[in-house]
Amino acid sequence: MKKPPRRTAERILSTALGLFNRFGEPNVATTLIASDMGISPGNLFYHFPSKELLVNALFDAFEERMFHLLPAAADVKDLEHAWFFMHSVFELIWEHRFIYRDLNDLLSKNRHLESQVKEVLQRQRQAFEQLLKGLQANGLLAQTDTEHKSCATHMVVMLTWWLSYEYVQDPRHAMEDNNANRSALRGAQQVLGVLLPYLHAQPKAQLQSLIQVYA
Repeated sequence: MKKPPRRTAERILSTALGLFNRFGEPNVATTLIASDMGISPGNLFYHFPSKELLVNALFDAFEERMFHLLPAAADVKDLEHAWFFMHSVFELIWEHRFIYRDLNDLLSKNRHLESQVKEVLQRQRQAFEQLLKGLQANGLLAQTDTEHKSCATHMVVMLTWWLSYEYVQDPRHAMEDNNANRSALRGAQQVLGVLLPYLHAQPKAQLQSLIQVYA
């Protein structure tokens, strides 16, 4: 049985996401999106009267998926689960990487993102605090409440700017699809590496081993 054809609005979102991820949102005009799809600019504007509304729709979809994923941090009890959770977060970010690569530019001209990105960062920080407290409750690390908050903030900062760092290292290739797994692994490695000074000896060795294996 053939799958029903996707609606035009869904195709526009999918095409725009691919082009934004590859070339950067500032470098992709709506006329390019329409041309890539083989539709008229008028057809695209009927569904999304401005590029800002198109960006907002993509961001809202990303935000919904992120908010669905983050509560899993409260269930993390060991380092392997922490690694899997962090890798899942990075995979989701990679799927919407244009947001992170072009974050400063997007925030400077988009009021919707200006407020919503702050909410995403706050939810991520809260999730990471829960993850840290769960690891501590299971005897893997030792932190004060102040260190929980500071460490969670450092993790969010690393998470937010990792793709920018990757892009600077290799502007011509860093955002290509075939780099997805390597970028997610490197990002998870760096964020979880923030925990190393706080881990007890055995879990510290385990995390170092995980980093070596997956890296």
